Amino acid sequence: MFTLEIEGTAVAVINSDEAAAQDLFTCDGFKEDIRTMTSGGKPLWDGKAALTVRPANEDEIEVFEDALAEDDGEGDFVDDPRHADAEPSEDEEDEADIVFLVDIDEDDTAHA
Repeated sequence: MFTLEIEGTAVAVINSDEAAAQDLFTCDGFKEDIRTMTSGGKPLWDGKAALTVRPANEDEIEVFEDALAEDDGEGDFVDDPRHADAEPSEDEEDEADIVFLVDIDEDDTAHA
């Protein structure tokens, strides 16, 4: 598992290999999302700070596993075309999950 860190703050964990984590965390669609998402009223990313991908530590892995255990798989999933930089193969399509390690503010506006 790998963690996305921004200015010393662990923001998200993904259960993939390093190359896939690097690809996803640095793709244009994900970067746009973290520029518009807020935590505590502040954007997760200012568009300038370095995005660091590093191996997840034990605490981050535990948070990730707890979050997936609580997820019942219900809810509305909307495919975001901005994340379609590369088409995943059938084997890769459902392999990676992302868990945010910071509280994400509820957004009153929907993405178009």
